[in-house]
Amino acid sequence: MFHGFKKLYFVMKNLVKKLIQKKLKISFAESCTGGMLTSSITSISGASKVFNIGLITYSDQAKINFLKVNKNIIKKYGAVSAECCEFMVKNLSKISKAQINVSITGIAGPNGGTKSKPVGLVYIGVKRSNKLLITKNIFKQKTRIGIQKATVKRALKIINSLI
Repeated sequence: MFHGFKKLYFVMKNLVKKLIQKKLKISFAESCTGGMLTSSITSISGASKVFNIGLITYSDQAKINFLKVNKNIIKKYGAVSAECCEFMVKNLSKISKAQINVSITGIAGPNGGTKSKPVGLVYIGVKRSNKLLITKNIFKQKTRIGIQKATVKRALKIINSLI
């Protein structure tokens, strides 16, 4: 998971430590990262004290069935949209009861992009108590795994800024 990403390992290790100290729980709902964020936190010893739920809602149907994303939102804006990302993180917070919830939806490529939604477009939603932050990111990495890793790194940076 962290091959060539020693810095990411230490960032995640410090995040787990901070969450333990502050007695905070965290949960994730991932799409284009396919569980990479979840895998990175569960690879840290002690994560069970802070990590609650990791859902991989890759398909539109999974977003609708498990995260109760309104199908009209997906129809109107698409699964890769700020609106979908917001629904994902808000409903994850209801399910998980964690203090920090994170949702990710995007296009990791190499196919699937359009002019208006290019490969590398990723929305990250973070909800901490009543604070909600949805960020639009365009990652320029050339590979699918590069986009996924860049997404995980950005999500961690956002989470850390809200703790």
